Amino acid sequence: MGTLSTTASPYKFTALDGLAVAVYLGFTAYFLLAGETLNQLMLQLFANPATASYAVNAIFYAGVGIFAVASAWRVAGRDLKILGTRPWFTLGMVPLAIVVMLIVTALLVAAFGGAQSSENQLGIQGMLQQVPAWLMVPLLVILGPFVEEYLFRHLLIGKLSRYLNIWICCVISVVVFASIHVVGREGLALPALAPYLGMAVVLVAVYVWTGKNLMFSYFVHAAKNLMAVVLIYAVPPELLPS
Repeated sequence: MGTLSTTASPYKFTALDGLAVAVYLGFTAYFLLAGETLNQLMLQLFANPATASYAVNAIFYAGVGIFAVASAWRVAGRDLKILGTRPWFTLGMVPLAIVVMLIVTALLVAAFGGAQSSENQLGIQGMLQQVPAWLMVPLLVILGPFVEEYLFRHLLIGKLSRYLNIWICCVISVVVFASIHVVGREGLALPALAPYLGMAVVLVAVYVWTGKNLMFSYFVHAAKNLMAVVLIYAVPPELLPS
């Protein structure tokens, strides 16, 4: 697959990048420090706790997403053109990457002593059981993966590698991505961290392997989330972990 241009413009940090990161970190810090206050506010607007949780997540990702799209739309367009030159490669490699992700995740879960659901995962499952698919799919399959690939791959590897060794950037991307999905009352417990580490390792690998192609890692991420959404909606609620 052809590599992307390495000129300064696509991989130079911009004010929009700074705003996206500031909004992301600001929201994250607020959720960690004053999350209960925000939840109480949302519960006054939405009687259903799952709907309130969905509203919080939608505001969070939409707030970051505005700056992410504004900053990365040229790179995204260029990456789509590159993928469009070899459509069969993209169609074949996305599901293969998901299979590899499942294998890596299973190996890590076994190595860390079994699976443990994080608060993040349980919260998503709770929303999926009560919020309709037409609301969840845009958040979990379209908006969320793009924001996370922009932050954890495009910024932490694509742009940061102009200043640090790319492999150091890859390690940072894996650790930050996995940790941000697990931080909560359970802390950074390895059994809870394992699924996100497996996901991060494969997303980093395909991003670097395709020449820092943001849209390819996005498609893999989105497809993985879509598979999880479909499976959760397909499984009766009483069979899901409580």
